[in-house]
Amino acid sequence: MKAVQMFAVKDLRVNEVEKPAPQDDEVLLKIMAVGVCGSDIPRINHKGPHVLPVIPGHEFAGEVIEVGKEVTGWEVSDRAAVAPLIPCNQCEWCEQGLYSLCEDYKYYGSRNDGAFAEYLAVKAENLLKLNKTTPFDWGATVDPAANAIHAFFRGDIGKEDTLTVFGMGAIGLFAIQYAKAIGITKIIAVDINTEKLETAKSCGADYLINSGNESVIEKIKEYTNGDGTTAVLEMSGAAIAQVQAVQVAAKMGRIVYLGINNGNLDIPNDAINKILRGQLSIIGSWNSFSNPFPGKEWTESVRLMEEGKLNPDKLITHRLELDDVPEVFRKIDKEPFHFNKIMFYPHGE
Repeated sequence: MKAVQMFAVKDLRVNEVEKPAPQDDEVLLKIMAVGVCGSDIPRINHKGPHVLPVIPGHEFAGEVIEVGKEVTGWEVSDRAAVAPLIPCNQCEWCEQGLYSLCEDYKYYGSRNDGAFAEYLAVKAENLLKLNKTTPFDWGATVDPAANAIHAFFRGDIGKEDTLTVFGMGAIGLFAIQYAKAIGITKIIAVDINTEKLETAKSCGADYLINSGNESVIEKIKEYTNGDGTTAVLEMSGAAIAQVQAVQVAAKMGRIVYLGINNGNLDIPNDAINKILRGQLSIIGSWNSFSNPFPGKEWTESVRLMEEGKLNPDKLITHRLELDDVPEVFRKIDKEPFHFNKIMFYPHGE
């Protein structure tokens, strides 16, 4: 079969490799769509994965074409999205059902071969059944949607809240859509990219702030009568946004950090004072898994897509073939261009 293998940082090659055979607890999945995650970019272009060589790709969906002899509930021709985490099911966190905190996990696309390939053998417990009418590329976006919803659960964010979202990548845009779906009536989107902000508007944002040429703090004061928003999601990982997330929160507000900052974060005194005097809660959000595995974040994402309340088509900016993978990552590294969700189709659209 055809697959994209990574041999070193920035070294991706399209090769013919052996087609996997499913173990007793696995199914063989014909990969129909696989997306580029924001975490794939530093992993492939800068930091490297946990093992080499490896086939990257962890946001994917496909068709079941073979079923292991111990697998129940799945049949050939079923459509499935896949949760990429393989928990150990033995550590204290797994025993509590907090699978995102597993201490000895494996992961399709970084610690195990992933889905930049025509086929992949996948643990049956990692599958989520898709409706026959749900497009495969929608299924390949359940992962970022689940990450967005996990952040809402971590921050206990509901329809009574007002919300600011920093960072209009795929997870941020799904956060906007989910906020609208659950009935939040004041949603503020912040980014430095005009095109991404326009997408946020189409996803349901009520106010747009371009942080490259507007004062985020002053605009949010204007939109909230000086109060700030009761909930803030920081999805960008940018240090300046992580500080601003504190500065725009209302008293007793909850700030959820999801974006990964690969540098240092210096918190100024006024932000520290805001945390103390406003009794703010700073909350971390990591990945998207809960009990029963893979979690309600995943089942909720699938349900909302089936109901049309989450629309991945608003996010997908590029639809390409598997042969295009190496060149796409080269362009991301050398020739910055506008994209949101890049989708590859190993067997064609």
